[in-house]
Amino acid sequence: MTLSRREWLQRAGLAAGALALPELSPARAEAGPLTPELEHSLTACSPHDDPLGSLLRRNGQFSRAWQAAARAGSPQERTALMNTLWQSSCQVDPSAMASGQRPWAALLSCADSRVSPEWIFVSGSGELFDVRCAGNTAFDDGVASLEYAVAELAVPLILVMGHSGCGAVTAALAEAPLTPLLEHLVTPIRAALEPGDDLSLAIRHNACHSAQELSRRSALLREAVSAGQLKIQPACFDIASGAVSLL
Repeated sequence: MTLSRREWLQRAGLAAGALALPELSPARAEAGPLTPELEHSLTACSPHDDPLGSLLRRNGQFSRAWQAAARAGSPQERTALMNTLWQSSCQVDPSAMASGQRPWAALLSCADSRVSPEWIFVSGSGELFDVRCAGNTAFDDGVASLEYAVAELAVPLILVMGHSGCGAVTAALAEAPLTPLLEHLVTPIRAALEPGDDLSLAIRHNACHSAQELSRRSALLREAVSAGQLKIQPACFDIASGAVSLL
């Protein structure tokens, strides 16, 4: 049985009556019901096929430009090469986004400055729903945010993306003392590690663990996956090549 967005929200505890902050209730989440014209404007850049396949195709474009930029001799040449990505890209009408949003994929990714989802997947504002924290773990507010994306915005895909050289995973592997908050941050990463993991394996295991945790910790996300309304996919971004690989 397909549930309405309101029913998904009620199951997740996100309905207006369950919230202390009224500005997050469904009635205030958007500026009102979307008209067909507004829906058309907001989805003008959405892929017409598999969202995951579209992310990978766009990343292929980024990766080729990224590697070409690495061979360039100056910042200006690199900028010119990267700007070619946007010449054939798409941008949702800003006036439409003032009244609503229709992202077609969500990402749980690291807060690292080198890992910007819109950049990696050649996407404009309004296309991707981003949740970011160091180590791309399934933290409480992140899981709740993704519940909102699925329940209210009908996002069909969550990509959980680790990346090469992740500092949070490096810290989880090390024995150096951390602040109490940093210890809290790396605890779920350490839970994902396997004996003998080097940094590369630890990053991959952490991304897979975080993807599993989304379904384990959220009944809403788990039911959406079971109903065929949502796909959760772990992945890893290689900074040197600019390429994203599925795990």
